[in-house]
Formats: sequence, C-alpha cells, structure tokens
Amino acid sequence: MMESQRKNSGEDSPGERGLLHLWKGYSCSLTPDRVLLPRPVLQVALGTSHGVMLVEGGQVYSFGALPWKQTQVSEPLEPVLESTLSGQHVVSVAAGGRHSGAVTEDGGVHMWGENSAGQCGVPGVSVVPNPTPVGVLDPDTCPPHSVRVLELACGEQHSLALSAQHEVWAWGSGSQLGLLTTAFPVWKPQRVEHLAGRHVLQVACGATHSLALVRCLGPLDLRRPFPDKCGQCNQQLYTMTDKEDHVIISDSHYCPLGVELGEGEARPSLGGGSKAPCLRSSPSEPLLSSLSPASAPPASPAGPPEPSSKDPGLTHPELVLPPPHPAKPQPPPPCSTASGYSHPQAPQGRETGNPQRDPQPSPAPSSAYVDSGQAAGGGGGGAGAKSSPYPDEQEVKDYLKRLSEQTLAEQTAKTLAGAPALQPIPDPSPPEPEPGSHPPSTAGSTLNSLVVSCASAVGERVASTYEALSLKKMMNYYYPSVGGGGGPGGAPGGAGGPGEGGLDRVLLEETMQGKKSSSLGDIREEEAGGLRRRLSLPGLLSQVSPRLLRKSSRPRLQATPLTPVGGVPEARELLPSLHTEVWSWGRGDQGQLGHGDTLPRLQPVCIKSLSSKEVVRVVAGAHHSVALTAQSQVFTWGSNSSGQLGHMESPSTIPRLAKLSEGIRVWDVGAGEQHTVLLADGDCCQPILYYSGLQVREGPAPQDLPGAYTQQPVLLPFCMNLGYVSGVCAGGQTCVALADRNVMGFIASFHELAAAERKLYCKLSSIKGQILRPLLDLESLGSALGPCAGLFQMVVARFSHLCHLSGQHAAALTSTLRRGREVRGLVLLDNSSIFLDSYREYCCSVGNLQVMGGFQTLAKPCLDVFGKSPEVLQRLAESSDEGASPSDLLAALFHLPLLHLQQYARLLLKLAGCFEATSEDHQQLQEGGSRFEALALHLKRKRKEAEYTCHFWKSFPGKMTDSLRKPHRRLICESSNKALTLQNAGRFSVNWFILFNDALVHAQFSTHHVFPLATLWVEPIPEENTGQYGLKVISPEETFVLLACSSMEKTKWLRSIKQAVDLALSGSGQEAGAAASGAGQRAEPPISRTASYTFYKDSRLKEATYEGRWLAGKPNGRGVVKWSDGRIYTGTFKNGLEDGYGDYVVPNKALNKSDHYQGHWKEGKMHGQGSYRYATGEVYEGSFQDNMRHGHGMLRSGTLNSCCPSVFIGHWLQDRKCGYGVLDDITRGEKHMGMWQDDQRQGTGVIVTQFGLYYEGAFCNNKMMGTGVLLSEDDTSYEGEFSEDWTLNGKGVLTMPNGDLFEGSFSGEWGSGLKVTGSYFKPNLYDTDKDKTHSVKLGRLVVCAEDKWRAVFEECWSQLGCEAPGQGEHGQAWDRIAVALTSSRRQHRDSPELGLSRTHSKTLESLEFIPQQTGPVTMETYDSIRHYLIKACDTPLHPLGRLLEALVAVYRMTYVGVGANRRLLPQAVSEVMSYLARIFQLVRFLFPDLPEEGGLIPEPSSLDTKETSSTSNQLESPKPGHVVSSSALLLPVLLPRLYPPLFTLYALEKEREDDAYWDCVIRLNKQPDLALLAFLGVQQKFWPVSFSSSDPVLGDKQQVLSTTKDSCFASAVETLQQISTTFTPSDKLQVIQMTFEDITQEVLSLLKEDFLWSMDDLFPVFLYVVLRARIRNLGSEVSLIEDLMDPCVQHGEHGIMFTTLKACYYQIQHEKIS
Repeated sequence: MMESQRKNSGEDSPGERGLLHLWKGYSCSLTPDRVLLPRPVLQVALGTSHGVMLVEGGQVYSFGALPWKQTQVSEPLEPVLESTLSGQHVVSVAAGGRHSGAVTEDGGVHMWGENSAGQCGVPGVSVVPNPTPVGVLDPDTCPPHSVRVLELACGEQHSLALSAQHEVWAWGSGSQLGLLTTAFPVWKPQRVEHLAGRHVLQVACGATHSLALVRCLGPLDLRRPFPDKCGQCNQQLYTMTDKEDHVIISDSHYCPLGVELGEGEARPSLGGGSKAPCLRSSPSEPLLSSLSPASAPPASPAGPPEPSSKDPGLTHPELVLPPPHPAKPQPPPPCSTASGYSHPQAPQGRETGNPQRDPQPSPAPSSAYVDSGQAAGGGGGGAGAKSSPYPDEQEVKDYLKRLSEQTLAEQTAKTLAGAPALQPIPDPSPPEPEPGSHPPSTAGSTLNSLVVSCASAVGERVASTYEALSLKKMMNYYYPSVGGGGGPGGAPGGAGGPGEGGLDRVLLEETMQGKKSSSLGDIREEEAGGLRRRLSLPGLLSQVSPRLLRKSSRPRLQATPLTPVGGVPEARELLPSLHTEVWSWGRGDQGQLGHGDTLPRLQPVCIKSLSSKEVVRVVAGAHHSVALTAQSQVFTWGSNSSGQLGHMESPSTIPRLAKLSEGIRVWDVGAGEQHTVLLADGDCCQPILYYSGLQVREGPAPQDLPGAYTQQPVLLPFCMNLGYVSGVCAGGQTCVALADRNVMGFIASFHELAAAERKLYCKLSSIKGQILRPLLDLESLGSALGPCAGLFQMVVARFSHLCHLSGQHAAALTSTLRRGREVRGLVLLDNSSIFLDSYREYCCSVGNLQVMGGFQTLAKPCLDVFGKSPEVLQRLAESSDEGASPSDLLAALFHLPLLHLQQYARLLLKLAGCFEATSEDHQQLQEGGSRFEALALHLKRKRKEAEYTCHFWKSFPGKMTDSLRKPHRRLICESSNKALTLQNAGRFSVNWFILFNDALVHAQFSTHHVFPLATLWVEPIPEENTGQYGLKVISPEETFVLLACSSMEKTKWLRSIKQAVDLALSGSGQEAGAAASGAGQRAEPPISRTASYTFYKDSRLKEATYEGRWLAGKPNGRGVVKWSDGRIYTGTFKNGLEDGYGDYVVPNKALNKSDHYQGHWKEGKMHGQGSYRYATGEVYEGSFQDNMRHGHGMLRSGTLNSCCPSVFIGHWLQDRKCGYGVLDDITRGEKHMGMWQDDQRQGTGVIVTQFGLYYEGAFCNNKMMGTGVLLSEDDTSYEGEFSEDWTLNGKGVLTMPNGDLFEGSFSGEWGSGLKVTGSYFKPNLYDTDKDKTHSVKLGRLVVCAEDKWRAVFEECWSQLGCEAPGQGEHGQAWDRIAVALTSSRRQHRDSPELGLSRTHSKTLESLEFIPQQTGPVTMETYDSIRHYLIKACDTPLHPLGRLLEALVAVYRMTYVGVGANRRLLPQAVSEVMSYLARIFQLVRFLFPDLPEEGGLIPEPSSLDTKETSSTSNQLESPKPGHVVSSSALLLPVLLPRLYPPLFTLYALEKEREDDAYWDCVIRLNKQPDLALLAFLGVQQKFWPVSFSSSDPVLGDKQQVLSTTKDSCFASAVETLQQISTTFTPSDKLQVIQMTFEDITQEVLSLLKEDFLWSMDDLFPVFLYVVLRARIRNLGSEVSLIEDLMDPCVQHGEHGIMFTTLKACYYQIQHEKIS
C-alpha cells in the first residue's frame, strides 16, 4: 500500500514535523512505513480498513479501502485529498468502521462513507461518497439553533459529537447511541439526555459501545440534601434505633407503588411507552438490577430474560432472546432495600397495582431486551437517572392522585406481611449514590439531623441494619486509593480494589454475568470515590453512642483530604480536571462496558471503579476499552481474545491494570480491533511504544495464526528510529504513530518537560499513597505528634494541593504534546503565579514543621508503620545512605518537590535557547525560567534557615524553648560568643541576644524578654563620642544600648537588625527576599511605620494592644488601642498620646453597657469639642478639657420614659454647671434660664412653666430665695421675697389683674393658699391718688443679654487664636481658619461615614481662599465680605459657622416648648441684638478695615465728592449697604435661623391686638370694592374704573361694578401679602415700599398725569390695600420690624412707609363699623 509514497523511517531528513508512520503487529523485524505528504500531519484517525488524516492548513486526506468513492481502485496507492472540504478549515477528524467525519473551525460537522445504519446522518442514502454537512440542531431553542461541535467519534454503526457546551449528540443505530428510542436508524443528531447537565470532556466509540469521559460534579452539586420521605407514598425513608452503645440506622422502607423516580426523570406511563420505569431502591443508592443470583439464567449471549408483553417499546432488532421461564406474580418490589437487589422473582416488566394495559399490541413475537433500569439492572451506576419526558406522564399523576391513604395503608400492610420472604441479601459494603441521580430536594425536609450528617459526611447509602462507623473506618474512607491499589480495605471479603487482589471475586464473574448490576469491586470503589468527592466530616458524633464518644475523646489527627475536592481553585479553569468519571453504554457482551457484567446499557452508566482513578483519556477498540490515568496507568476491560487488554484475564468485565514494568509511564493510547498500542516515557526523553494484542503476519496470503498474540504489552524495538512520537492511534489491524524530528532541540526539550512533570506526579502520588496514607491511618498519630499535629496537617494539605497541581499540569502538557506542541499558551508561563505560590506555601509549611521538630516526632510513627528498616522511605527519598534516620529520610522526602523547581528553570531556559534571542517566545521563556530559578534559590535559602533554626533549638535551654519556639520563627544570628553585651550591665549578669526574623530576644539566666521587630528602631552611636561600638535600640517601652566587641560585629548586627526589621514590616520576609538575597533591600527601614504592639510596663497602657502608625518608638498617627478591660480608643496619636480626633469606648460592667466618647483629644486627654454617651443614657455634647466637661455644652439626662428626663445647655467648669445656662426639666414642665454655680442655680434667673407661670429673681442653693417677681397666666403678679421654689416668705406686693393689690407680709406656696398680713388697695376708687398705682416691670432681675452664652463666643475667639475677645493677631486668626477647614476636609475624606455633600465640599474649597483686602472698604469689598460671611455661616466646619450653629441651638433651646412664653419676648429680642453686636465684633476683627457700626462706605462714583454732599446724602434716607450696620450685614444670615421661635413669641405677645384686628378685617372684607373704598373715605378720583381680567374670554379689561370684589389695587394687595414670606426687617420694608409703588403706579395710570401724594390721600388707599391683603399676624410683623429695623432707616422713606403701615394696623383695630 502506497509504496511509492513510503520510505524507511530511518532515512528521514532532519527538521521535519508531523511525520506519519504505519505498521501492523509487533514483529521484531517490523519496520513502519512512512506516509509522505506535502504538509505536517496534525491528527490521524483509523477505521476498520481506512484512515483519515488532518494536515497543517486544515486539509483532509483519506487512505486505505474507500469503497464509497465509487472508483475502480478498491485501495488507492496514495492518500486522497477530500477536495469537498477545501475552503473549510478542519480542526478535527474521526474514523469509524466504514465512515469518516470532520469538524471545521466554526464547529460544523461533515460526514462521509457508509450510511446504511444512518451513521453519517444523511437521510435517504446508503452511501455518502464525499464530505457532506450534517446539521446538529438544538430543538430546545426556537427557532432551532446550530450546535457548535468540538470533536467527533465514530463506531461501526453510530457517531457521537461533543458540543462546545460539553454535551453529547448521537446518531446512527444501536443501543450504543444512548438515546431513549428503538426506532433506528436515527438520522438527525439527538442529545444524549442522560448526560445533560454534566461536563463531558471526551467521547470514544467502539464497534457497538460508547465511552464518555465526564468531569465530576462540583462540591455544590453534591451537597444537596437527601429527601426524608418517599416521593410516592410520603412515608419516612429512614428509621433510627438508639441501642445502649450504638445507633442503628435503617432505610428498609417498602413503597406500595413499587417505583420511585430519580431527580430530573420524567415519570413514564404505567401502561407502557418507550421505556419501562426504573425500579428505585433507597434514595441514597443507584438503580440496581432486579435480577438476583438465585433466579437468573446461566450467562450466555442470550442470557437475560424476556420482559412481559407490557413493554413492547423496548424491542431491538439485533437482540432476540429465548423466552424465559414463567414468573409467578409477586408483591410489588420494595421502594428501598438495603441490598442492591430486588426479590429474586420480582416481575421484570410489570408493576403491581396498575390496572391498565398497553393499548398498543406487541409488534413482533420476538422478545425485547429490557432496559437497564429493569431487567438489565441499570448497572453499577444506575441507568435511567435522567431521561426526556414521556407522553403518558399525566397517567402517572392521575393514578397517584386516585390512591387514598387507606389503600396505601392496606397495600403497605400486605407488603410487610410478606416481609420474611422478601428479605434482601445484606450487602456488607453498600455503594454510594450514583453521581447524577441524586433524589430531589424536598422543601421543609425533616430528616433526622443525625441521618443527614451521616448521609452527607460518610457519603454512602445506609444499610437496613447498620451500625455507625468507627472513626478509624471513616478515616480510611476519607483517603481514597491512588493508582491500582484500589479502595481501602473494608468489609471482610471485599477486595481492596480492581487490581490483582480481587482475584477471588473475578473468578465468580462468569457465573455472575447477567445476575447483578454492580460488582463488589464497583461497590468498594464507589465508597472510596464518593467519599473523595463529597466528604467534609461535619459533626458526626453529636448524637452517637457513648462508646464512640469515648473513642473520639482520644487525641486524634483531624482528617485531611489527600485529594483536593474540586481541584486546585486557581487552576480549575486553566488546567484539565483530574476529578473525572468514565461512563459507558451500548452492548456489553464482551464486558466492554466495565460494569462487572455482560449486560447492555441503553443509557450512559458510570463505571464506579474508575471514579477515583483520575482518568484523563479514554479510547475504544472494537470490543474492548482503554482508560489512561493521570498517573500514567492503563486500565483495560472487555474482550481479551488476542491479549489486547495487556493482561491475561479473559474477558474482563471490570477495568484492570495492564501489566507494565515498573517505571513505565504511559501517556497516550490507541485501540484497534484486536490490539492496543501504548506511548510511554522511556529512560531518556524520547518516547517508546508498546504493543499488546494480535500478531499480524503479512505475505502473499496473510493468515492470522491462532494464539499468535502478546501475553502482556511488548516493547516495539523500532520506536527509537521514529523520532519523538507525539501521539498514537489504532484501528482495524493498523497502528499509527505521529512523530517529530528534533528541530533545534525544541522537540526534545518539550518532551523532557512533559516527561519530568509526569514523573513528578507519579512520584508525589507514590509518596502520598505509600507514606502519607499509612501515617494518617495510624490511630496514635495525633497523640504522637502533639503540638506538631496541626503543622503536619498543613504539610499534608499543601502536599496534596501541590501533587494535584502537578497532575493537572502533566495532563495539560501531554495534551499540548498530542496537539500543538507550541510554547504559547503554556500555563507554566502565562499563569506562573499558580505554581510559584503553591511551591512557596508548601515550602513554608515544611519549614514550619521542621523548625518545630516535626520530623523527629514523626520518627516513632514511622517505626510503627514501616518497621526498623524503612526501605520504602529510602527508595522514595532516593537516599543512598542506608544508615539515615527516619527523620532525615522524611525531611529529604518532603523536600523532594522543591527540587523540581530547578527542573522548571532548567527546561524553560533550555527551551528559550531554541528561539531567536529577539523573539517574543524567547523572552517569555527566559523570564519564566528566571522566575522559577529565583524562587528555587529563595526556597533553598529558606530551607537552610529552617535547618539552622532547628539545630539552634536543640542547643537552646529547654525551659525557654517552649515559649520562644514558634513555627514561623527563624534564627538570624545570636550572641552566644559574647559578641554583643548590654551597656551598664552588672558584672555577673548574663545577657544573651538572639535575633529572629520577627523579634529580638534578650535572655538573662532563666528569664527573657521579646522585642517584636515591627516596633524596634535601631541606630548606631557615633564612636567618636564614646569610643565604644554602640547600638541604640528603641522599643515602645524601653531604650537601651548594645555594645559590640568590634566595629565589624557592630556593622553585622546593625545590618542584620535593620534587614530583619525591614523584612518583618514587608510581610515576614516572604516576598521581599524572593528575588534578592539581601542586596536589594532598603538601606533603612522606615522610621514611620504601621505595626501592632502589646504594652507590658506603661501604667496607663499596661496590657493594652496598640495597632496603628508609629514614629520612633511612639504611637503617632491613626491607630487603635484595646485595653484588657474592654476599653477601646480609635483615633489619632501624637508622641505616644491621644491627640486629635478619636473614638473612645469604656465598658460599664454594672449596667452591661458602654460609655462612648467621640471628639477631640490633646496630650492623652479629652480636650475640645466632643460627644459623650454615658452608659446611664445621658448624652453630653460640647466642650471638654482635661477629661472633664469644660466650656459650653449640652447634657441630655434620661429619656421621655425615664424618671428624670431633662436637658441642660450652658457653661461648664470642671465637670460642673457654672455660669449661664438653660435647664429644661421635662418632668416638672419647667424651664430655668439663669446663672449656675457648682451644679446649682445661684444668682439671677428666670423660670417659666407649662402652666404659664413666670418667675424672675434671685436663686440661692438651687432654690428661689431672695427678691423676685412672679406672674401667672391671668396677669396676677407678686413682687417680693421668696424662700423656696414657688414659696412666698416675707414682704411683697400682690397685684390682681383688675389692679387691686395686697401689700404686706406673705407666706405659703403659690397656688395652694397664701397667708397675708398687710393692706388691701383698690386703686380705681382713688383716682386722685396716683401714688398708689402699681405696675410690675419685668427684666430688672434677669441675666443681661451680654452675659449670656459667653462660653460660646469665647470658644470661637479661642479658635481664632485669641485669649480674650479682640485680643489676638489678625493674620494668625486666618491661619487658624485655614487649618480648621483643611483638617475638617481631611477628616471627612478619611471617614466617609461622617458625610459631606458635594455642595458642602465645594463651599469648603471656596472658603479656603482668604478675601484679600487692602485700604478702605469699598462697596465691592463689602459685597465680597458679605458673600464670604454667608458661605462661612453655612458650614459648621468654619469657626463662624460653628458659632452660628451653637447660637441657634441655644436660642431654640431657650425659647421653644415651655420657653414659648410671651413674657420672654423682650429678652429674646435683646438676645438677638446682643448676638449681632458680638458677631459684628468678630467680623471686624477678621476684617479690620470694615467701618464700625454706623460708619459709611462711599459709593465708587462719589469718592472725590465733598463732605457736604456726603452729609446731605446721609440726612436723606441712604440706600441699604451704604451705612455699615450689624443688622444689615448679619441679620440676613442670623434671623432666618432664629425666626420660628422669635415670631412665635411675637404672636403670643400680640395675640389680643391681632384678634381684634383680624375680627375687623374679616367683617370689612365682606364689602365689595367700591363700598369699601367709600367707607374708608378714599377720594373717588382714586377709584379704579377697570381692572385686568385673568379670564381671556372676558377680555383684558373689566369695568369695576358695584358688585366687584377683590379686584381694585390687586397687584398692590398681592405684593403686600409677601411680607409674611420674608424674615429680616429690611426685606419686609422692601415689600412695603414695593406695595406703595404698585399703588402709585395704578393711580398714575388712572389719573394720567403727574401726581404727588399727600398723607390724607394716601392713607385711605393704603388702608384698603392692607385690609384686602388679609395678613393674619400683622401686629406681630409690625412689632418685629419696629424692634429689629436698622436705626439708620427709621427717619427715611422706609421709616415713613412703615409708620403708615403701623397706623393702618391701629386704625383697623379701632375701626367702628356702623
């Protein structure tokens, strides 16, 4: 064949890649043929007698027998180019028995060849001569979308496709499709529903069976809870019996309905359908066969029995079986059994309790082969766990709905009555749930918590009579077998796995075929594999027996998974998964399905014995199957007629290891009709080939001699001549190898890299299986290790992590070798951090164990496990020293993985040398190699440090070792040679200094002290001063001097300490020293740093821990201090003391609450503004000094629900009320405004009550004592002497509201009866005696306004740097303002929770610019000052804004609530005026050039005018702003904030006058306009004749009629109404002026001539406007304007207008309406 295109492999010219070699058999004289093609071959696939090749560029060639080509030549001499695929970039090819397939770059499928069974997917033709597109369409989408395909696999009569969604699609004929149909052929690709939802990695096709490599479900998929009730009859599935010393958990529940469907299954009709329902055992076990060993017929190709005629849908044209013996009717099979089997004579095709019959007749008399869920048993994994919906699903629901509880009870009773005859065979080692067939999660599940714990933790189905496992057995379960060793030894008779140890079980296979669905090996492997995937050991023993609890109380090592669940997290998406399963389906007559029987499977079933073997590749021969694991082991099963399985078991129905010499690491396999070819690593980096199977002899008449086959795989001697083989393939009788020549050494280096990784993984797996597992299984390990147990666990965990990563990486490199052999995309380069971090963490954990003497403590457990001659340790540690101790061997063993880093570095640099120095690949490889080389050197140095430290601890005094020896601590240097001493030390003192990587230790005799390096500062002392070699060491609580013996020693210690400090600050030196061995370190560690320290000396901070910023040994900057008694300070420090803003919490144990202070500190004490929340519920907000309330502040005591709620705001002196303050006693309903001293009312003051009482006068010792004035709500007043609160005692005058008065001596409490001795006067009887009239004058015995709130203003002055008002430097004040604003902005930026709006932030930015002012103030400067004051008063972060905020708070506190008493109005007004004067003083201090009160600012146009003109201007009414006044400048800022309480007082004071005024307004406004104008005496010439109409229909102007109302002077009325919406007197006067202008405008338009008002004319018109304006509290408005208006406008135009308004108000009050 193709002689013209072949030549001997040894004649190849160098520099070629993708070379194809073909051969048959294994003769020693055999020489493969080379196929010459113009381009390198990328992939080849072989069928029975043909092959397909994919070459570079995406072209496809066919060779061999191609009968579908319709040519004369049956076997063309040279490969045929499939020109139909030209233009289609093909990425993958596949070949079946007599058909081929190709996948294009866009995921399209093309098929050609024989199509008699529909295997090409092209309907209507039996032969497809050329590649034809086949549409793989997803019917679930609308419209159906095309599915992108990754790869194809072809069998004899079927084809499989793996989609980009990792689902499997099938077409063709036969049970090997895995589809729920019997209508063959299947022309259109259909999804294999049973694998839907799983991540399929690879598919393979045999002649009549299929394989799939599936990634295991993740931990989240496996943690769904099991149901606690039967899905059919709603009865409990589990029972628990608590014996004396053990717990029995049973799942022997029998369901009357006899069937339970797995999760995701559609419920098939009970009357028939395309598939019989699957019998379901307990929800935690797979669906098992209903055939038992007692009832099954002998194994034969026609062994399985025929189903009943109820299941005609399961007929298969190829599987015709003889009729079975008639079966007697039996009770329904159990829903849950403890064994894997149903009753021996349970019916196979019938369900008890279903009265319906299949309406369709059986299509043929021949028997159908039953589904694996029934007669076929479903295999070890349970078929039918997932299927597509059935059309008769509703019938099941209707049937179940008709069953009543009584019927269920009767059926259950009958079932249980026959229980003795139905007892299942107990299974000593029950299997785990089949992956993918988990029962549904039931909401509200109430399964016993112990059962849940056992089911989820141990991961196996519970038996009917099952004692809780011992911890030992759980431990064994938790470490699944690695390699061929099989699962852990378990129940008696259970072999360790599918290897050689299970021979006794294998001998039974011939008699057990067709009798049970899972072999014992499957069950044991199932246990181990399931535990690996799902076990997390929750609190299993919480409710278990006392005996187990006693066992568990012994010291034990916590379980550590030897296989990371879910793989390496970072590499999960970058590297291939090793957590895989192999699923198989189709015909199993040769055992090729691997389930321990020869039964077919119509749906994919998991091969349980391979679940823990880390399979990375599967291939299928005609009637046998091969699985390749990550550990380079080969498992084979199926037909062994020609030795193709690589062992002598014939046939093998379960996977077994092929017999290969030790050290042979297979990494690619191919399977043909009767042979298997293996590609493995040899002694050198060049791969070698092994052949197992039939010997093929070629000659004139080739004949296959019987018995001419291999006993085990044999080495093919010609493999070394092929070059570097990258992949093998087999098909029919042919073998193919793809090879490369070593181009510039690149191919050899790449193979060496992959081979080294495979060798590493096998090595690590051997260590894990032969060393770690036996050690961990040792019960006494925990007690033997003692404190090192946790460290050993960490080593084991990280070793397992590293091992798994190596396995994943080896699989990835092998895949790259088989396909691209390209450097780009290597995970080792693109994601090197995964490897670097894993090795770094592993090295750290090994070093920690070594430092703590872990290897020495492991010596005894090693003796217990391996004996006195540990050959296993020596062999695995590669140690030639026969006398090495176990601890040394263990140390060498655990450090073995670190040697591989050098391999990485060497091979990456070797690969880099294969590229041009300027190429990107060269640079990437060079950088990658350098990274691994640097890490290898760093870890080598770390290992030496650990060994040095471990040796040091052996010589260190024992007492101190326990306290100082820590896993992470490494020795740097020590002064045992007296090289370093303490200055001024005693003559006989011993001072030993030891420098570790985290601390400096000063040891003295039996004591020692540890100085953490993070808080250590060292500096050299100049030798010129002292002549000594001194080092000054500063720690937070000590400063001492160390003296070195020489300058060299001083330099050494100085450098060592500084480097150690720097490394400690940078994260314990883990990364800082990775690439630089000290040379690249910073010269000096930072003097300012962040660190944590616990004080032990300082009396104030003893046993407190500080974490934050430091400066030269003192806390400085932001930090947190936590005291041992629970106190916590969070804030800023300065020179070791709290200074700045901080948060302080002090627990109060008596009240079980905490005091909480937030505010400013100074020199370790509360100082400045702050808020203190006491545990008692009191809250103080204000000023502090020396940890005491001092200055202005507000104290809230209690709450409204407490016994004594009150609020005090005022001045404090050393934690006591002193000075002016306001106390609101909520309980008594009183408010006191007066002077205080030592927390008592002392001096003058005012009290108002909620009942209207008003008192002003003297207080002494917190009582009303002395002269005072008392007024009640009805104006009854008393002026005289008081002795107690509200108690009259002494001389006084009592005046009645009608003027009557008593004068004399009074005694008694006000309101409860008074005793009077004196005279009674009735003044109105003595009109001539004017001397007897008496009126009470208020305000004489109150605190004057200037004496109120002094502390508020003093704080503002102090913020500006002034000790007293006006005494300070102007420039310094602005500096203080700038600092305050900047620090406030920074504080709000650092603490976003304080909240700062964007507008507020912009205001702060604008305030940081100081208004520049030079020379006299102009109007422009005045306006800028005014705008600056408005912004400053808008933010409390500015001193003026804070002042204003405090004034508003105290004002509202004084005059709101009980303080809203009309008698307080004069005080409220005078307080506002006082504010204005004092704030104006501050403003003039900030702007010294601003004129004083009443001063003038000249207009810009009149700067050069004469004095006389200015004087005449001033006599007129100057415009606002020309005259400087505090009211004009500050009232617009202040009054809007104070307006509500102030206006309320005005309204109370003017209540009577306003009521009279309003009554008159209401009555007069009932009159029409003309009548009212006439009544008020308005001259008729001023009467409007028309008015503007708002209704466009009526026109613009409307005539004033006698009935017209509210239309005359409407604009003036509307303007005057705005007086209630303004705040300041100037704004209100502006409204009045605009009202006059509107009146004048309307009169001018009426008269149409110039006009000058006289008061006689103007007043009636204005009176009309005031009446129509209907201003409710006009008297209050008038009084407010009068009290607060600027004095400079009183005599001007505004003054006259205001007088007119005032006159109108009084006129309306006294208007008589006739």
